[in-house]
Amino acid sequence: MTELWNGLIKAVELIVTLDPEVIEIAGRSLGISVTSAILASLICVPLASLIHFHQFRGKRFLISLIQTFYSVPTVAIGLFVFVFISRAGPLGWLGLLFSPAAIVIGQMLLVTPILLGLTISALRGVDRSIIDTARSLGASGFQAAIVILREARFAVMAAVIMGFGRAISEVGISLMVGGNIRGFTRVITTAISLETSKGDLELSIALGIILISIALIINIILNRVQQR
Repeated sequence: MTELWNGLIKAVELIVTLDPEVIEIAGRSLGISVTSAILASLICVPLASLIHFHQFRGKRFLISLIQTFYSVPTVAIGLFVFVFISRAGPLGWLGLLFSPAAIVIGQMLLVTPILLGLTISALRGVDRSIIDTARSLGASGFQAAIVILREARFAVMAAVIMGFGRAISEVGISLMVGGNIRGFTRVITTAISLETSKGDLELSIALGIILISIALIINIILNRVQQR
């Protein structure tokens, strides 16, 4: 018990004194996950709009399939990305394996189903009368879609925040395609896993506190956005 207490005190000291290694790992984690969430949203929001505003055979099945991938294991995504970008894979010539870019790609694939599904649900939640009013005023299909997206902007924003939270908390993808290289691809989750196995509880606890704090901030922001 004494060892854990001393570890907690040392961890708080590392955070308060802005230990360079702690700041570096936390900053890299935030940068990679923010990039993944933004890039995924730039793809998923327009794609979700296309799915929602167009009727086609198999639409319900597609939406059900998207929702099924909400809980896809991170190691499965990591394996998929690893096979494609490894030296023997079809994208091996890009040299992306064990780089921050590889983690970004993996996290984008991880959060894509979440952003797609939640954005479609957000668009569904817009009152039908708004669509009818926009069209009665002569709005084109594209203009009506913009109006609906504007009405659902807070729900869409909540989807992006949830995607970011899913990205920053994963460990399988970062470990498999990032390689946990110190000073290059090591992020909060992989650093916690490594340092705990080495017995360095101080750094592990410090990074754990930061990760929990980020999760708390995400939850607070998400609640504020959902209230809007």
